Amino acid sequence: MKNNYLPKTKKELERWMNDNCCNFNGYSINGNAIYEGFGIDNFGGLYSWYYTERGESKKIKYFQSEAEVVEYAFNQIKADRWARTHCIGVTTKAGEAKELGKILKALNVDFFQDEIPYNGLERPVYRTFVLGCDIKKAEHLKTKYYKGK
Repeated sequence: MKNNYLPKTKKELERWMNDNCCNFNGYSINGNAIYEGFGIDNFGGLYSWYYTERGESKKIKYFQSEAEVVEYAFNQIKADRWARTHCIGVTTKAGEAKELGKILKALNVDFFQDEIPYNGLERPVYRTFVLGCDIKKAEHLKTKYYKGK
């Protein structure tokens, strides 16, 4: 990620997110739809940073200008590890997750894996996340290792 860059508009922030391979699943920056996450709104010249979940939106902070809300959003996104994650593996089989990890290591891809009790404590789901622009080296693996939810 470029260290000294500070976007001034929503379009510039969106471009920065694309250039740094951020995901937009949890961020609505320039009008993209999300199910859950943070976003920028503009009502009559007053900007807000909001959080939405299950159709309910809550305003977190208000700003007088686009540049102010974009700077705030930029700092929030830069600090959010999940903004740079791309899930390429979801499986109930530990062996598949381990196999995917070996492939990613061989490709020199920055990634992490976790285990969640999605199907109950006795039947965990193993997830694999690739970070940042390493998704470009690993996207093709998603078709084999992403088994859905």
